[in-house]
Amino acid sequence: MNYDVIIIGAGAAGLMCAVEAGKRGRSVLLLDHAEKAAKKILISGGGRCNFTNLYASADDFLSQNPHFCKSALARFTQYDTLEMFESYGIAWHEREHGQLFCDESAKQVVDMLLEKCVENHVTIKLQTSIDKIVKHTGFDVHSDQGVFTCQSLVVATGGLSIPKMGATGLGYQIARQFGLNIIETEAGLVPFRLTGKTHESLKALAGIALPVVASCNNQSFGEAMLFTHRGISGPAMLQISSYWQAGQSICINLLPDLDVRAWLDEQKVGRGKQHVRTVLSEILPKRLVLHWCAQYIPDKPLQSLSDADLDVIASELHAWQLKPAATEGYRTAEVTLGGVDTACLSSKTMQARDVQGLYFIGEVVDVTGHLGGFNFQWAWASGYVAGVAIGSS
Repeated sequence: MNYDVIIIGAGAAGLMCAVEAGKRGRSVLLLDHAEKAAKKILISGGGRCNFTNLYASADDFLSQNPHFCKSALARFTQYDTLEMFESYGIAWHEREHGQLFCDESAKQVVDMLLEKCVENHVTIKLQTSIDKIVKHTGFDVHSDQGVFTCQSLVVATGGLSIPKMGATGLGYQIARQFGLNIIETEAGLVPFRLTGKTHESLKALAGIALPVVASCNNQSFGEAMLFTHRGISGPAMLQISSYWQAGQSICINLLPDLDVRAWLDEQKVGRGKQHVRTVLSEILPKRLVLHWCAQYIPDKPLQSLSDADLDVIASELHAWQLKPAATEGYRTAEVTLGGVDTACLSSKTMQARDVQGLYFIGEVVDVTGHLGGFNFQWAWASGYVAGVAIGSS
C-alpha cells in the first residue's frame, strides 16, 4: 500500500501526470471516486473531444496571476499534444478558431491515456472515496479501500462544474487543510438565464441562432448566440460568461459584419416604401425582427423615418443591452473559475510552496481557459510538468 506517488482524480490532468511520473520509474497510484476514468473527456466536444487549440497561449486563460500558466504551457505546448495524439494514431480535424477535435471519438483519448498508464505500471483504483489525508514525512491517504502511503501527493480533482458527472469540492478541502488559499469559485463557460419581462418577451425566440459579438468588462467574443427556452447560450455567451458579474448587462452586436446605418441609408433610397421589418428580415431571422420591431423600432416605411430614427435602429442593432438574471450555474458550466491560489504554487512544478510533496494540477487550480480546447491544453501541460518534477525528484 506504499507508493512513490498518489494522484487523486483520474481526469485529463491526473492521467497525464500519472503517465509522466510512471515513465520516470515512480510507482504511481491513481484514485477516483467514479466508476469510470475520465468521464468528462468522454462527453467533451459532443463526444469528439476538443483536445487542444492551435493558437493556445497565456492570453487565453483567466487567473489572478495571468503569468502563472506561461511556464507549463511553454514546456508542453499544443504541438506536443498533437504529437502525443498522432503517435497513438488518433486522427483529428481543425474547426473554426483553431479548435482541434478527434475525427472519431473521445473514447480514443481515454483509451490512449489508460494504455499509457498500463505501459508505465500505473495502478488505478476507481470507486474509491477519500476519508482523510494525514501528513508526516510523506502522506497517508485514508480511503474506503484502505490506507495508502506516498511521498508525493497530487490533487487533480477538477472543479465544481457538472456535479451530475461527480464533481466535488474535495480538492479545495485538501488545499485548505494544508493552509493554501482558495480564490472564490464561480461557474464559467455557462449559459445565461433570463427572468421576468425579459424572459417573457424573448422565450418565443427559442431555437434562433446567429453570429454576434458579445462584450462585457472590456472583453469581446465574436461567435454564435443561441436563444433558449431559459435564456441565451451559444459559444459567444459561454465565452463572455467568464467575465460577466451579477447585475451587469451584456452588449450584443447583432450585425457585427455590417455597417447598419450605411445599409439603411441605401435601403431608404432604393426601397423607401418598404417597411423596416421587411428589409431587416433579409439579414436577420424573421422571428427576431418581429420581436425587435415590437420592442424597439417603429415599423414604418423607410422613407418616413428620420435620420434620428435610423441612428436609433443602427445603435440598437449594434449595441443591444441585455441584462441576464444569472447564469445557469455549475449544473451546466463547462469549467470552474477560481480555485487554488497560484501564489501558493510553483509555476514550474505545480508543487505547493510551503508543503513539500503536495501538488495541484488541472481545473482545481485558479487557471481557467476560454472555450475551444484551452482547458484541455492546461490539463495536459500542468499534468506534464508535475509528473516530470515528481519523476525527477
